[in-house]
Parts: sequence; structure tokens; C-alpha cells
Amino acid sequence: MNVSHAVDRLKADPGFRRNLTAWRSIPPRPARYGGFPEALDPRLVEGLRQRGIHDLYTHQREAVDAVLAGENVCVVTPTASGKTLCYNVPVLNRLLDNPKARALYLFPTKALSQDQVQELKGTIDELKVKIGTYTFDGDTPPSARKAVRSAGHIVVTNPDMLHTGILPHHTIWIRFFENLEFIVIDEVHHYRGVFGSHLANVLRRLRRICAFYGSKPRFICCSATIANPREMAERIIEEKVHLVNDNGAPTGEKHFLFYNPPVVNTELGIRKSAVKEASRIAGQLLSRDIQSIVFARSRLRVEILTTYLKEAVRKMGRDHRLVRGYRGGYLPTERREIERGLREGKVMTVVSTNALELGIDIGALDVCIMTGYAGSVASTWQQAGRAGRRNNVALVVLIATSAPLDQYIIAHPEYFFDQPPESGTVDPNNLIILASHMKCAAFELPFEEGEGFGLDPHSTGEILDYLCENRVLRKARGKWHWSADTYPAGDISLRTAAPGNVVILDTSDNGRVIGEVDFFAAPVEVYQNAIYLHESKQYTIETLDLEDRKAYARPVEVDYYTDAEMKVDLRVLDELEQRETGGAQRCFGELSVTWLPTIYKKIKFGSHENVGWGEIHLPEQTMHTRGYWVEFPEDVGHHFGMKQEELGEALNALANALRQVAPVQVLCDPTDIRAQAMLKAPVSARSTVYLYETYPGGVGLSEKLFAHHDRMLDAVCNLLSDCTCKEGCPSCVGPMLEVGISGKQGALRLVGLAQNG
Repeated sequence: MNVSHAVDRLKADPGFRRNLTAWRSIPPRPARYGGFPEALDPRLVEGLRQRGIHDLYTHQREAVDAVLAGENVCVVTPTASGKTLCYNVPVLNRLLDNPKARALYLFPTKALSQDQVQELKGTIDELKVKIGTYTFDGDTPPSARKAVRSAGHIVVTNPDMLHTGILPHHTIWIRFFENLEFIVIDEVHHYRGVFGSHLANVLRRLRRICAFYGSKPRFICCSATIANPREMAERIIEEKVHLVNDNGAPTGEKHFLFYNPPVVNTELGIRKSAVKEASRIAGQLLSRDIQSIVFARSRLRVEILTTYLKEAVRKMGRDHRLVRGYRGGYLPTERREIERGLREGKVMTVVSTNALELGIDIGALDVCIMTGYAGSVASTWQQAGRAGRRNNVALVVLIATSAPLDQYIIAHPEYFFDQPPESGTVDPNNLIILASHMKCAAFELPFEEGEGFGLDPHSTGEILDYLCENRVLRKARGKWHWSADTYPAGDISLRTAAPGNVVILDTSDNGRVIGEVDFFAAPVEVYQNAIYLHESKQYTIETLDLEDRKAYARPVEVDYYTDAEMKVDLRVLDELEQRETGGAQRCFGELSVTWLPTIYKKIKFGSHENVGWGEIHLPEQTMHTRGYWVEFPEDVGHHFGMKQEELGEALNALANALRQVAPVQVLCDPTDIRAQAMLKAPVSARSTVYLYETYPGGVGLSEKLFAHHDRMLDAVCNLLSDCTCKEGCPSCVGPMLEVGISGKQGALRLVGLAQNG
């Protein structure tokens, strides 16, 4: 059965349509062509024709013309619109003209790097010219690295490897840096928040080294659709760019559906599980041989969905390998095998985190199902772009969870469809990030008097002097030199606050590595007795050794999975700004956040009921970050006639609701912000609700939250008032166990107090 028939069946199903809040049909659009520029080498044009490319789309032509004219370029078009040619054509054209020239390609993940190299090598083979194209990452064997440095015309890597493996060793990359003419940065939208702030500083270091060797490369950036692509690209590369955003590629007809699972308990506002609904719809498509991708918000949810769908395919009497999971933590060989299976049609359904949101080639998929809102308009469109990549009819179904943010989006489809994608936020001058990279830059080349690094020379000098006082640098003859014994880049992770990952070893199979997990996520994912799911196989964690960064697991068969709970303590280090707002006070400043995993729950597969619990024994961890908070008067409980318990429930309800609306208001990922309510905050002894950033030092979100205080409280008011439940539910204030029966009304009273006017 093809997708058109599946769409017709859904239209004819009244039970399915009853739960839809939106059905948008996006019409197909034909291709617009721009031809090849006359300046291109005839060998390149012929090579492209041999690859089946007989013309350039209009956006490809505009990008190539701009690069040939010496401009920096940022190309912003949807998934599968041929952005790769926008940089490969001008780079290959220059290499044909000048074999000494060099290009650096940066991709956010190793998987994407490998994928692009295969595509590029196919084009180069048609040219019958020797152009060395190599990946240089953690998987590159030491024996091959020398060849990459000397013979690599195009070096494909990721920001992490550039940061730790190339820039600190620039003296053995002299030929490369002397001749570097192009820097390609793909998936620019991916570099928002802390990762983008780090990348901007890595590029500052890269430009310093290029200037030292006498080169000034041009930048070619590519991005999925975001609201401020030019601003974001210019903030990251710190140079002007020519924006190309008029897509000339063809698009097929697309049906975009918003589906809200039916309510199963009206009193409590509990809806049918989004995971179960996703597995039911995906199972129906699988039975009709329609290839689909199912996105889930967490690694755990990916594994649960994979388990359910593998069971469904076994009941059909078919091979369980038709269904595969895909997420970070899988080994590179597993991921390559799954990608190949999708391209070849051997895998019919893949369940993925946002790891497959990026432009890895997985062929043409017919349907995209999202289990929960992706967290941003940009990410949702990026995931939706995975369906119908070859002009076919495509079906996209967004299934809402009971989370307040999902319910807000699903109940206001016009917000999603009529709203431009979000703006990306980067803060390259976050003091912690900036100082870290100044250490790395000083290790690479001494700083000179009057030199700026993202800041003016005077401010740069003040930070360098501070590092001298702490004996990290020493100053001699007007230059700041690296003087510490350690190698600075190795201690700085671009993606998280902690370097390195925790590897998971199978003790029943000679310690075979079965996966890995982020260092900060390890205490809540692979603690002792946790059930670790990998491709629906179950393992129990016997021990977690954070010092050695290893978790030891053995296979088990149980009918439940585990979910950890954390205890969080907050302390205000510095109040940077405060303002009276209504009868309360809003503040923003620096916080110390300490968290400790305390217990885990055992959740039964299928029914999702709690069937037990256990304690977690791990050391606490502390982070210095920034936050925004609302303080209420000391007599607020008395003012509203609330008992202490009721006030606590109201504060928890408000914290949950604020955390859900905040990402919509400041345009960030929901995981970038956490919320905490305190009946009596330390020092002030006032009832307080905190929203804090999940990155050390913060990346500028807290200031935005402080500035958008009124807008956020209006959104909370709408969320709580529009919800049809009587006493609060998971769709507005969060779990009833946390907020009680008076939480919703109490939260509305607190909002009224904290609103201006």
C-alpha cells in the first residue's frame, strides 16, 4: 500500500479523526533551475552530469555565484534540498584550479561526517582527478593521520576534534593551514546554546592560527530553517554573510496531522499514552509495508517503543529486524548498519531520538511519527522533513503527550503553523567558556599586547592578567605564554560541562562495550540496579564507577523499566538584577545547583504502573549556573488563606507550568531549563520559584526569562485557564502527586500576584 492510500484510510476513520486538532495539507511545488555558472571548470560540470545532476536549483546557483565572488555564504533551505552541492561545487572547482588549496568541513556528528565523505568521494571519482578527501576524527587510526595532514585537500571533521586534535597541534598541520581557503559549517542551527558558544570560540582560535600562517579562509554555512540564520551565522563566524534562503528544490505533497490521544480519565485529565498510540499507528503502517521513522524525546522512550514494535512485528510472523532503534550510545558500526538498512529497505521502521534529525542519508521514508512535540518549531519541521524526501506524498503525525507544553501546542495549532521557526541563541562571551578557550588559544600561540579575543584588547588583557595571577599563564616581553603543565583542550568538552562519556560494558561477554552515556546523565541512567535498554535488549547495571567512567551490566529479562528521581538544592550566589512586579519580586543572577539521584521506580511495560522502587547511592554533584526566579512575600500563604501544604502544592504547580511555557517564550530546548520550587528559600526565607539553566555559567537564557516575565505569566495563565480539568492535571500543572488537588487554583492566585497591574 502507498502513502496516499494510508492517508485516505485515516480520512475515512471517524475514531482517528475525532482526536485530531489539525490536518494541514501542504501542496507540492515544482523545481526551479538556475543552470551552471560559466566560471565552473568543464570537468566538474561533466562529473556532475555523470552523477545525474544536469542543472543546479536556483538556491544552489545563487550560493555558488556568491562563493565564487569571494563572499561568505549561509544557505538556509529545508531537508533534502541539495545543500551539499552549495559547498561541494565551489570547493571542488577551486581544487581543480589550484591543487594546493585546502578546505575544512565541520559537521556536528561523526555519523554525518562519514555520510558526507561517501557522497563527496562519489563525485570526485567522476572527475578522475586526485583530490584527497579524508575524515579526521576519533576513529581515524594513528597510522592514517599523517597521510590526512599531508595529502588531505578536504579534511572532514567535527568541532570536538578540531578543538582537541587539530588546533593544539597546528605545527604539524602547517601545509594545511597555510593553504586553507574554505571552512564549511553544516547544520548551523544545531549550534545554538552552549555548543554554539563553544564553536564560536573554537573558530576564534582557528582564525588566529590561519592569520599566523598567512591565510584567510571563506566560510560556507548551511542550516535548516530558523528565524535568524544570518544573525546566528555571523555571531558564530564573526564575519558578514550572504544569505541564500529562496529554496528552488521540488517538494512533494505533505499531510501534517496534530493528534491528541483520547482522555481516559476526565476528572484527572489523564490521556491515553502517547507511546502506546505511536506504537499502534506505526504498527498499522508496518503491516502495510510503509516505511516510517518514529521520533521520541528520550533514549528510554526510544527503547520502550522499539520493544513494543518488535513484539508487534513478531506477532505478524515477520522478522523482528524490520524494526530498529537508533540513538546516541549505540556503537558507530550499529548505526552505520541501521542507516544502510533504511536506504536498502531492509529496515521498515526506525525509532530514533533527534540523532536522525540531522541530514544523514537514510533514503526516502514515507511517514514521520513524532511521539511528543520536538521542543521547538525548527526541530519539528526538521523531523517532518525526514518524510517524503523524493517528491512523494508524505504523512507526518505529531502525537501529543500529556506534558503541558505538548498540550499547549496541540491545542493551539495556529501557534505552530503560523509562527516562524525559533531564533538560535549563542553567547560566545560567556565568561566560563571564553576563559577556557583563551587558555587553549594561549597554549597554541602566545597572546600579544593589544590583541583582542572576541572582546576588545583591554578586556582581553584583563582576563589574561587574571590567568597570570592564577599561574596558568606568564607574561614576558609583552606576550602572555602558557605556563601550566596540563594540556587545556583535553579538559574542555564542547557539548557538556564534563569531558568524556561513561562506557557500558557487558560482564557476561568479556566486558564487550554495548553503549555509552553522557557523564552527567550517567547517575540517572546507569546507576546500580537500573535497567538499561539497548535495541530492546535488557541489561541490569551491577555497578557504576564514575571515577573510571565505566558502568558494568549483565543481560536480564524483566517486564519493567526503571526511572530515577533527583533531589535538587539551590543557593543564590549573586543577585544581578531585581524588580518589583505586582505583589512579588522577580530576579536574575548566579546560582549554585546541587543535585543527587535518590530513588528509582520500576515501571511495568504495557500498563506503565509503578511496581516497586529502590534507593540510589551516588555522590552529589554541583554546578554554577544562572537562573531567573520569582520571590513571593513572606506572608503570601496567610494572604491567600493557604495552609503550608497548600502553598507548597501551589508553588510546585507554578514551577511545572512555568517550565513548560518558558521554552516557547524564550525559544530554547525544554532540556535547557529546569524548575525548582522552595517553600522557604535559603537566606531570604521567602517562597520562591526558580528556573535555572542546565549549563555551567548559563548561555543567556536567564536574562531573556527575566525580560519576558510578563509574557510568561500570561502564557501560564492561559495554559491553566484553558485546561478543562477541575483540579489540575498532567496537561497543565504536572503530576497530581506533586501538586495535589489545590495546586492549580493556588498557582493561578500566585500568577495574579506576580503580574504587573
